[in-house]
Amino acid sequence: MKIFNTLTRQKEEFVPLEEGKVKMYVCGPTVYNLIHIGNARPMIIFDTVRRYLEYKGYEVNYVSNFTDVDDKIIKKAIEEGVSAEEISQRYIEECKKDMAGMNVKPATTHPQATQEIDGMISMIQTLVDKGYAYAVADGTVYFRVKKFKEYGKLSHKNLDDLQSGFRALQVSGEDQKEDPLDFVLWKPKKEGEPYWTSPWCDGRPGWHIECSVMSKKYLGDEIDIHAGGEDLIFPHHENEIAQSECCNDKIFARYWMHNAFLNIDNRKMSKSLGNFRTVREISEQYDLQVLRFFMLNAHYRSPLNFSADLMESSKNALERITEAAGRLKDRKEKASAVELTEAEKKLLAEAEGYVKKFEEAMEDDFNTADALAAVFELVKFANTNVTEESSAAFAEGILEILVKLCDVLGLVAVKKEEILDKEIEDLIAERQEARKAKNFARADEIRDELLAKGIILKDTREGVKWKRA
Repeated sequence: MKIFNTLTRQKEEFVPLEEGKVKMYVCGPTVYNLIHIGNARPMIIFDTVRRYLEYKGYEVNYVSNFTDVDDKIIKKAIEEGVSAEEISQRYIEECKKDMAGMNVKPATTHPQATQEIDGMISMIQTLVDKGYAYAVADGTVYFRVKKFKEYGKLSHKNLDDLQSGFRALQVSGEDQKEDPLDFVLWKPKKEGEPYWTSPWCDGRPGWHIECSVMSKKYLGDEIDIHAGGEDLIFPHHENEIAQSECCNDKIFARYWMHNAFLNIDNRKMSKSLGNFRTVREISEQYDLQVLRFFMLNAHYRSPLNFSADLMESSKNALERITEAAGRLKDRKEKASAVELTEAEKKLLAEAEGYVKKFEEAMEDDFNTADALAAVFELVKFANTNVTEESSAAFAEGILEILVKLCDVLGLVAVKKEEILDKEIEDLIAERQEARKAKNFARADEIRDELLAKGIILKDTREGVKWKRA
């Protein structure tokens, strides 16, 4: 399996630090509003990377954070007259709803920056003790960039060029820094802002230190894959490397993966252009599976252009897959023959060739566009070869392959059948009768049957209440 490593600017064979295990950190959103489709791209891409690694048998420890203390969160809290915590918790919940809609698996751990402050203070103290960081009169703590000789190795930026750029910018607060390149690890509180007590001042952490600490706590000093959008390469990921490697005396991450930008109608997404799209808005027009398909239909390192036409074609293409899966399911249920014929055995072996094509695409830096092409070849093969005369075993075998490949991409080929309200009420009535007749085995059976279909029963004084899980 080859991964394009931003650090070396080339594809490299993936070799995990520990055999059979992958430690992966993905920078998550700052939670001050509903997530937009730019946030959705890394979520979908790296969820798919994780799914493929798991498909290959790796045990993946997948950590993705929520940045829940930030200027934008504080600004929103002040506007609404509520606490920053209330804003961040609200939008974490909303973000999780959108992630579920896009079929993004929950991370192994979703740490929140505000819950890891002690670790941040501890890492900053280590950097101060080792001479990589220093505090100034007002309690701000800065990182000494020039003391880390490899600074710029990820973004491939030259320190001298950065220096002249900063001179032209005249960064605010530069006069108290030893060097204009130095960046903030801890900053003093401002009136009305959340703050924590530290050895330097009451204040809060800089953004970059948060991810270094959360990665260290939940994955260890050294990790396999660190990922995020390409806008994070500099300064965020560059600064993470500097802090982590100076603190831990180890290579921070072996492979750096970055997805390219997403434009809308060939223009950068921005509120000022009026082309800002949230995932929630998209969900009002389309099933979010369509958005997921759209994102995977391009290589993650290619810039992606979002448009109504492309979403429509994604919707139609996804329907080709779900319709093929539906036909296979129907053929399986209605087949008169059960066992595979000799000819079908050969065809089933042929169908495995599409699995090989799919895997080859994914092994080549997670080329989901080519992986989808293999899925469509399988769909065409299924539509041609599975007929009314086919055996149930043959239809089922092809369906299993299709569902397996779609699942790696996080696409749902066969939707779970919705149980109708009337069917639920009828089963509840049957359960009540069974209980009256002291047939508790049947009553329990009905409860379990409903639970399997996502229906939760609650026995109350007013009778049986139910809700969908």
